[in-house]
Amino acid sequence: MITILAVLGTRPEAIKMASVIHAFKDCPDDFGMKVCITAQHRELLDPILDVFGITPDVDLDIMKRSQDLFDITAQVVERMKPVLDRLKPDLVLVQGDTTTTFAAALAAFYRRIDVGHIEAGLRTWNLYSPYPEEANRQMTTRVARHHFAPTPSNRENLLRENIAPDRILVTGNTVIDALVMVLDRIRSDAGIEAAIVRTLDEGGYGNVDADPQRRFVLVTGHRRENFGQGFLNICQAIKGIAKTHPEIDIVYPVHLNPNVREPVNRILKDIGNIYLIEPLDYAAFVYLMDRAYFVLTDSGGVQEEAPSLGKPALVMRDTTERPEAVTAGTVKIVGTDAGSIFKQADVLLTDRREYEKMSKAHNPYGDGKAALRIADYIKQQYGHSAH
Repeated sequence: MITILAVLGTRPEAIKMASVIHAFKDCPDDFGMKVCITAQHRELLDPILDVFGITPDVDLDIMKRSQDLFDITAQVVERMKPVLDRLKPDLVLVQGDTTTTFAAALAAFYRRIDVGHIEAGLRTWNLYSPYPEEANRQMTTRVARHHFAPTPSNRENLLRENIAPDRILVTGNTVIDALVMVLDRIRSDAGIEAAIVRTLDEGGYGNVDADPQRRFVLVTGHRRENFGQGFLNICQAIKGIAKTHPEIDIVYPVHLNPNVREPVNRILKDIGNIYLIEPLDYAAFVYLMDRAYFVLTDSGGVQEEAPSLGKPALVMRDTTERPEAVTAGTVKIVGTDAGSIFKQADVLLTDRREYEKMSKAHNPYGDGKAALRIADYIKQQYGHSAH
C-alpha cells in the first residue's frame, strides 16, 4: 500500500487536484489516499471540495483575518509537522505555486518525505511576476523529487535547472481533467444547468437565460502584483469597453480580497451593462466561461481552461508562465495598461476574422487524462518499496 498525502489550500489547487485525488481513491488496493487542507482561502475552497465530492482527512484551518504571507507560511509549516509524523506518508503531493504549495513541500522536506509537484516547470523567470507565485514554484522544484510537468516546454524548463529527466513526467494539465468532468456533468443533466442558471439569475446576472443571444465578456481579476495602480487601470479599461459597446455585457465575479473589491466597486458598480457578482462555484463559472464571447483575466488556470472551450483570452499581466497558449494563438498578453486592454478587447468585439483566429487555435494543455498518468507513474515508482 502506497500512502499518499495531498495538501491543498486554495480554490485553484482544489480544482486541479480533484481528478488526481479521485484517481488514487479509485485504486484502494494500491493507494492509501489522504487529503489535508490548509484552508488558506476558506470561503473559496470549501465549495470546490463539495463540487468534486472531496472530504478532507485533516483540516489545518489556518485562515485568519488580514493574514499575510508570513502568517500562511509559518502556520502551514508548523501545523504540518504533527500531521506528517502521524500519517507517515510515502509521498506528499502539492499543486501549483501557492504559499500552501511551497510551505507544505518544505515541511515534507524537513521530514525527509518525498514530494510530488503537480503543474511543475512553469516559469516567468521574474521572481516578482507573478508575486509570490514565481518564487513559490521555483522553491518547490528544489525540494521536490517528482515533477509532473503539464507541457513539453515545462519539462524543458526543469531540464535547464538540472532536474533529472527520469524525475519528470509530462502529463497535460489536470485543470483540463476537472473541466471535462464538470462540463460532462452539466451537459448531461438539464437539472444541473437549470440550477446554475437560477443561481446566476439570483446572483445578479439573468441575461444568460433571458437573452441568450446577447454577447458577454467574462472577467476575472485577483493577482497580488496588480493591486493598486494595476487594478485601477484594469477597471478603467473595463469601463471604457462597457461604454463603447453598450450592446454587450461584462460579467465580473469579484474576488473577496478587499484590494480587489474596493476599486472594482468604486469604478464599475453604476454602469448598466457591467454585472459585478459574487464569486461563483466552479460549475457555474465553467458554465459562464463556456457561454462567454471571450475572457479578460489575470488568472493562471483560466489561460488553460478558456482555450479548451474555444474562447479567446486576453491576459491582463505583463508576463505569463503559460507561453504555450500565446504561441498557439489562443491567448494574448495585454498587460495592465488601460489603453492596451481596451484596444485588444475592441478588436475581438469588432473584427470577426481576428476573433475566429483566436477561438479556433490549437489548445496545448492536454486531453483530460493527466491524473491517470500521475497515478500510473506513482504506482511504478513506489509499487515495490512502499510501507
